[in-house]
Amino acid sequence: MALFSRRHVLGLGLGALSAAQFGSARAADGGTEAHGISVFGDLKYPEDFRHFDYVNPAAPKGGMFSLIPSTRAYNQSYQTFNSFNAYILKGEGAQGMDMTFSPLMVRATDEPDAMYGLVAKSVQISPDKLTYRFTLRPEARFHDGSKLTAHDAAFSLTTLKTRGHPLIVTQMRDMVSAEAPDDATLVVTFAEKRARDVPLYVASLPIFSKVYYATRPFDESTLDIPLGSGPYKVGKYEVNRYVEFERVKDWWAADLPVARGAYNFDTVRYEFYRDRDVAFEGFTGKNYLYREEFTARVWATRYDFAAVRDGRVKREILPDDTPSGAQGWFINTRRDKFKDPRVREALIQAFDFEWTNKTIMYGAYARTHSPFQNSDMMVSGPPSPEELKLLEPFRGQVPNEVFGAPFVPPVSDGSGQDRTLLRKAQQLLQEAGLATRDGKRLLPNGEVFRIEFLVDEPSIQPHHAPYVKNLGTLGIEASVRLVDPVQYRARLEDFDFDMTIQRFSMSATPGDGMRPFFTSQAAATKGSYNLAGIASPAIDALIEKILGAENRADLTVACRAFDRVFRAGRYWVPQWYRTSHPIAYWDLFGHPPKLPRYAQGVGAPELWWYEAAKAAKLEQAK
Repeated sequence: MALFSRRHVLGLGLGALSAAQFGSARAADGGTEAHGISVFGDLKYPEDFRHFDYVNPAAPKGGMFSLIPSTRAYNQSYQTFNSFNAYILKGEGAQGMDMTFSPLMVRATDEPDAMYGLVAKSVQISPDKLTYRFTLRPEARFHDGSKLTAHDAAFSLTTLKTRGHPLIVTQMRDMVSAEAPDDATLVVTFAEKRARDVPLYVASLPIFSKVYYATRPFDESTLDIPLGSGPYKVGKYEVNRYVEFERVKDWWAADLPVARGAYNFDTVRYEFYRDRDVAFEGFTGKNYLYREEFTARVWATRYDFAAVRDGRVKREILPDDTPSGAQGWFINTRRDKFKDPRVREALIQAFDFEWTNKTIMYGAYARTHSPFQNSDMMVSGPPSPEELKLLEPFRGQVPNEVFGAPFVPPVSDGSGQDRTLLRKAQQLLQEAGLATRDGKRLLPNGEVFRIEFLVDEPSIQPHHAPYVKNLGTLGIEASVRLVDPVQYRARLEDFDFDMTIQRFSMSATPGDGMRPFFTSQAAATKGSYNLAGIASPAIDALIEKILGAENRADLTVACRAFDRVFRAGRYWVPQWYRTSHPIAYWDLFGHPPKLPRYAQGVGAPELWWYEAAKAAKLEQAK
């Protein structure tokens, strides 16, 4: 976890699931049929499993769970919403819309990348792994009682591939077609040399009603509530303020193994705040009931209000064993002033993490080095022979350091203005042709070197202030530009910024979801997550090696080779991370004693439940 993860977690795991080895009986035509799929063929749960091990199958149903957003995907915002279409580029999609739809298959979050059938009862794969034949459950229904068929699934996948959010379109590029020869059979075909995880990404996407969209445009922002088939449906809402989701009490899939013990609350409510301090006050006033804390200062100093002292609000620190991912100020290399890697490294040298962590963040964090932080995919030391085999074709095209120890951000003396590091930054700027005149750092074209940090909320400004001061010492005119959430997202989509904070977390099995963040194609695609504008043939090629790995050992080697090249590019100023989840909640809930290792966050609200006895006790304590 990291300070800004509430604002910037983008979740490479959304498309980094990976596919397509199957451990099940052979089908009559020589293909493979299975109830579940995973990357390298191992499935924990047998065909007749009753429920996932990490759920409480006897969890009571009822009550409300309310929270503020802590992750986002596609067009969603943390601070507002104005649309119930969360799968396109237009509008600000409402948080929680994924709960209103059912996909073909769902994740088992105690396995790195396994999926098991929801709408799909089973799937049969051709010997060349280019054709997937899903058999759908006959009991699948939309909320209006109409039957969910393979025709709806084929329509949904085709529509998302052609008219969905650009990130979806990018990750579906290797899906050739989705067709329904009958109501129960969905046939999905993929391109040769497809990315390894595209079939699982496809299986995780929502299924829409073909009939519903026959009279409505799919790619328009709208407050019309779409017809869904998931465990919840949209209830009360007020645009920009809150949205409630009501549990579908006769949900067709409630007793399936993949759903048993989950989706226990009668109501899930998302509250939206424009300011984080106001949001915290909202929690203390019981305007919402659950909060994951992303600000070390707040966790250390502000959880002393009466409800904490008397036990009505519980605090826990839960472990996070997933890869911690990348967080930092990403540098827009599309702009000429940032094209020289020496300039970018000077910006890294100027940031005093040690002072910032000690003074602003109460020493709660460690320095991020790698996008694979907190995993065995992160490199250290010189490359192994296996890594060198992947890297040698790029010798002369990538920095020489790729073939030695990886780049590690400097450690300062903690003074806030480490003179040794600032002298190194000055030297790098001079070498890049950026001289000074009258105390101003000049670009090679004679213009003053200016940097604008783009942010969307005032509470993160203190973390910029010491950095801006150090840049000023180097003669760089740096400033912080605070904009509203809508303008912020629009500027990111248009790559209209100098530097901005981004955080994303890696799947335990990285795959096709890396493309929107790191590839040359994504660098030129409006709305992609490649904010730095990374356009490196070596990185493109290494991502293909990651996608083509046939076992976990080869995958780890390819990820480590990628890590070396990425870190050598100086595309970001690395910030910080934390391998735990500090959470606080009003004492109304229960949760599994041991949360699954690969769950996003702490499994709330999906795996938690309401406890009426605790609620009654809390009411009496008023």
